[in-house]
Amino acid sequence: MSWSNTAWQAGNNTYQQITKMPFIQELVAGTLPQNKFAFYLGQDSLYLTQFGKALSLIAGRSLHAEQVLAFAQFAEGAIVVERALHASYFRKYNLSDTPAISPVCQHYTNYLLSQAALAQVEVAMAAVLPCFWIYKAVGDYIYQQPQVANNPYQEWINTYAGEEFGAIVQRAIMLCDEVAATCTPNQQQAMTTAFVTATKLEWMFWDSAYRLEAWPV
Repeated sequence: MSWSNTAWQAGNNTYQQITKMPFIQELVAGTLPQNKFAFYLGQDSLYLTQFGKALSLIAGRSLHAEQVLAFAQFAEGAIVVERALHASYFRKYNLSDTPAISPVCQHYTNYLLSQAALAQVEVAMAAVLPCFWIYKAVGDYIYQQPQVANNPYQEWINTYAGEEFGAIVQRAIMLCDEVAATCTPNQQQAMTTAFVTATKLEWMFWDSAYRLEAWPV
């Protein structure tokens, strides 16, 4: 069994819970309150900036040319492609692109940056994988549900269920499997632990958006 299959099975319960979250279910139905989606967009914009930095750190630490190129391209995609999606919604909702960072967003981004800078590079690669894979899986899940006419979130759904994003995800999975094959069982377990941790943080990120999470006063 490939490392990616093992990792997905380890995090699958959390993924299943993600698909049942009110945020996702209301996104499917097109009934998610605009203020909650707007909160999510603002936090996701902050997240992507730090995610891009984590990907760049991994690219800088990788020893193989293919990994360096791939993670540099992933970083560009995080900053350019997904921000273009945000921009259309930012204009629609008249949002500022500099909201205050939420506790969960700060925790998640700090986790990824610390892994990218300090963990074994293979573990760092596993830590950033859920942001690709979970989003693709959720996008596919939503796309498989009965589609709602004039869903205000259809553009978001189309992006993450699309073939272009799917190709990026498959490349990220393949790279993780390739490096895992060169690791010891203990190192592979560390990769899986990082993957599962980041998967749980994905759940927390959407949950925090639904709750409009704020820092204690």
